Formats: sequence, C-alpha cells, structure tokens
Amino acid sequence: MLKAADLRELDRDELLERERELSQQLFALRLQKVTGQLESPAKVQQTKRDLARVLTVLRDKKAS
Repeated sequence: MLKAADLRELDRDELLERERELSQQLFALRLQKVTGQLESPAKVQQTKRDLARVLTVLRDKKAS
C-alpha cells in the first residue's frame, strides 16, 4: 500500500512512472479476473486505490 505522504516526496516524473506501472498492473489484474486466474480479488481494489492516490498527488502538484 502506498502512502500519500511518501508519494508527495516523489517528483513529477517518478509519479508519472508510478501511474503508468499501476495502470498496467490494473489492466493485467482485470484480464486475470476475466480469465479466472486471479488469486486475490482484493488486489484489484488495492491497485485502484493506489492509482487514485498517485493521481491525487499529481493533481495537487499541478495545482500548486
């Protein structure tokens, strides 16, 4: 689980990279869910929350 305080310490490029990674991971998890290979359904929700945290921090940095 990513913490917002830790994410705020990262620069914009690192946050964009983290966003890309989480988006790809979420896509892979959704694909596994459809094919019935997903071991932990909670991982999808956790990844979505982490992605939302990254996007929120990016939005905050862009506003300031």
